[in-house]
Amino acid sequence: MYMKVVIVSKAFVMGAYQRKAEEIAKHGVDLTVLAPPEWEDSRGRQQVERAYTNGYTLRTIPIVFNGHFHTHFYPTLLSELTDLQPDVLHMDEEPYNMATWLALRAAKWRNIPATFFTWQNILKKYPPPFLFFERDIYKLAPIAIAGNAAAHSVLQAKGYSGDIAVIPQFGVDTELFRASSSGKELASPTDTVRIGYAGGLLPEKGIDLLLRACAKLKGDWSLSLIGTGEILPELEDLAIELDIQKHVYFIGRVDSILMPERYRELDILVLPSRTTENWIEQFGRVLTEAMASEVVVIGSDSGEIPNVIADAGIIFAQGDSEHLCIQLQTLLDQPELRHSLAKAGRQRVLDNYTMKQIAANTVDVYERLTTLRT
Repeated sequence: MYMKVVIVSKAFVMGAYQRKAEEIAKHGVDLTVLAPPEWEDSRGRQQVERAYTNGYTLRTIPIVFNGHFHTHFYPTLLSELTDLQPDVLHMDEEPYNMATWLALRAAKWRNIPATFFTWQNILKKYPPPFLFFERDIYKLAPIAIAGNAAAHSVLQAKGYSGDIAVIPQFGVDTELFRASSSGKELASPTDTVRIGYAGGLLPEKGIDLLLRACAKLKGDWSLSLIGTGEILPELEDLAIELDIQKHVYFIGRVDSILMPERYRELDILVLPSRTTENWIEQFGRVLTEAMASEVVVIGSDSGEIPNVIADAGIIFAQGDSEHLCIQLQTLLDQPELRHSLAKAGRQRVLDNYTMKQIAANTVDVYERLTTLRT
């Protein structure tokens, strides 16, 4: 089915994510992606990359209150929708954000059916005006996209009565994220085991637990921390305090299009997230990228992590550095186990989390929306 679709998304500033747009366009969709020139949050500033732009249009539009998750918005969006006249608007934002509220109201004025995306997996009641945004958006969007099963449940608990499609925001490009052409060879027990973390250096990500766990490991290992964030100085001090600074490498931010090579340099990726009062792990995209790259994954039992990993990696009790150390030591001591889990991880991504699958499921939502246009 031919249709014109507009996606508004700050996530598409990341080059690797743009593969989803290419896959959506392959379904005969006349697609325009509107993104801000850059997005800035606690992890740093990300300028728009242009890595995968075949078959669709990627344009930047002005953004107001950049970096303010709840209150940012796009002042020219109404005129964009008037010019483009799409059949569907996909607002790739949470339903309690000002940007989503303004966008879906603009779509309503232009008789454009619209959907929104939510990762929110904790039942919260927001203060005004965000509470009002959320209630209004629930009436404006006949179909919602939830990134995980918990987000689906939260939508229902909050009274959303429309249809809900459970689709992760992005899949994995398994041609981009893969082991080297020679594949992962079975390591020798004497080889240095290369452990890594990728993501924000933030308190809720539990990186301090990873450092403490690694400090007790026996054998030859290294740890690479890829990313930036507010607790970088604390982590550097902790590495010195634990006397492991010679084993720990602070890599900093890496462009998304360069991450596949970084994964190939690792044997194990750890996501040690810890649940807080206001946050619980929503998915763990780095897990699927690492798994696709045949990197063994270890994750805590926070939020969606166990569902993403399933039996293709190892789960440890969040907040428990001793348990994490035991699981890491097991992998250090058993190259055969690392090899088998690496293969299982890639197969799990191929079966469940490819960018092609995510795009196809998203297009199905668009097709359902077009039948609702009056």
